[in-house]
Amino acid sequence: MAFGILLINFVAKYESMNANEKAINLFATRMRQLILQYKDVKKENAELYVMVDERDAQIRQLQGQLSQLQRDYDSLKMAKMIEITDTDLDGAKKRLSKLIRDVNKCITLLSEQ
Repeated sequence: MAFGILLINFVAKYESMNANEKAINLFATRMRQLILQYKDVKKENAELYVMVDERDAQIRQLQGQLSQLQRDYDSLKMAKMIEITDTDLDGAKKRLSKLIRDVNKCITLLSEQ
C-alpha cells in the first residue's frame, strides 16, 4: 500500500511538473514570438524613417525648385513690363516724329504763301 501512495504522489508531482514545464514552454514560445515581432516592427520602423527622410529631401528639393521658378517668373514678368514700356516708347517716338513732320510741312506750306 505504501508503494501505491508513493506512486500516486510521484504521478501527481510529475503531472504538476509537466504542467509547469508546459507553462514554461508556452511562455518561452510567446517570448520568442514577441521578440520576432519586435524585430519586424523595428525593421519596418527603420524603413519608414528612411522613407520619411527621402520625402523630406524631395520636399526640400521641390521647394527650392518652386522658389527658383517663382524668381524666374518674376524676372520674366518684369522683362515683359519693360518690353511693353519699350514698345510704347517706340510707338510714342514714331507718333512724335510724324507730328513733327506734319508741323514742318505746315510751316513749309505757310512759308511759301
